[in-house]
Amino acid sequence: MNLRQNAAPTSPGELLGLLRDGQARTRAELATQTGLARSTVRLRLDALMHAGLVTGGNDAVTGGRPASRFVFNARARVVLAADVGATHATVAIADLTGEPLTMERLALDIADGPDAVLGLLIDIWRRMRADRVPTVPIAGVGIGLPGPVEHSTGKPTHPPIMPGWNGYDVPARIAAEFAVPVLVDNEVNLMALGEHVRCFPDEAHMVFVKVATGIGSGLISNGQLHRGDVGAAGDLGHILAPHGGDVRCRCGNSGCLEAVASGPAIAAKLHAAGLDATNNADVVALVQAGSPIAGQAVRQAGRDIGEVLAACVSLFNPSLIVVGGALAEAGEMLLAGVRESIYRRSLPLATERLRIVTSRAGANAGVVGAASMVVQHVLSPSVLDRELA
Repeated sequence: MNLRQNAAPTSPGELLGLLRDGQARTRAELATQTGLARSTVRLRLDALMHAGLVTGGNDAVTGGRPASRFVFNARARVVLAADVGATHATVAIADLTGEPLTMERLALDIADGPDAVLGLLIDIWRRMRADRVPTVPIAGVGIGLPGPVEHSTGKPTHPPIMPGWNGYDVPARIAAEFAVPVLVDNEVNLMALGEHVRCFPDEAHMVFVKVATGIGSGLISNGQLHRGDVGAAGDLGHILAPHGGDVRCRCGNSGCLEAVASGPAIAAKLHAAGLDATNNADVVALVQAGSPIAGQAVRQAGRDIGEVLAACVSLFNPSLIVVGGALAEAGEMLLAGVRESIYRRSLPLATERLRIVTSRAGANAGVVGAASMVVQHVLSPSVLDRELA
């Protein structure tokens, strides 16, 4: 938050936004930066300190007696976060910067249904909290799911690989256990948010692409996550691939990008060629072992993905494309194919400043995004000011 001297009076929530950069400040410095009277700064700091969100200390000297400096207390509350995929989940407890304090990865089957999967998450969060932060208040819960989600309600909307989840009230189920705000989004949206917050905060226009069991993307526009009208933005995997032909996709259509370039699609091609490949890990292992057939199959998948992304580049004009997911672990082969198609198919103006890189947050992107989604909500001035009032 950039507050200028003589700006309009700043609420406690907006003052906390200034302190969330981690820099300690005196009351005088805060008064100068906000244009508020010192007495007003004192009152608002008192409210934030009473809530435990700001701490003060005498660690600076200003030409006489020490001046108290105040800093954001990121450990005042914790966030429960989960990144749930089709066959696995990452479950974490994070602080108020979105940084995981403790984390666990586990196998699951999203097709077991919401009662079983959410019950498992609740049990793990309870155990993790008892072990690590038993007395710290919970600020909220963030969950990423592997299908379309109506973000305003947190309910999955006709998810193709999640039987029994359509319209299920996920926030109500979780809030019944923890009585805090519960936010739910598509897992790839949260991977995009996590990558943006943790690794590329200065990129205002960015596309994150996940290539794994499915293919999806998350869009950062003007520094904010772009969800679209009903949360369906970024459904890259079900765009018609230029060479998709009549290959059937699990969504019911034919020729989808996911049907020809996802991990299972590549594994099926390699298996048909006589290689021992049945899943994402097998494909990655073959590429890393130097299999030329696997390397070429992954590079071709990259080209197919790049063909679709080229249209996105022309339409959206991002400055950065980040490629993540299990297949990104295959290394340069996938990325080389993506770059080849994008730079061949897109106009030079759209690619002049474009960078195409692999994920930096890696397997933690989704759970960091889930935690960050909650932090952005509960520490937003409008929500926090209501709480403090």
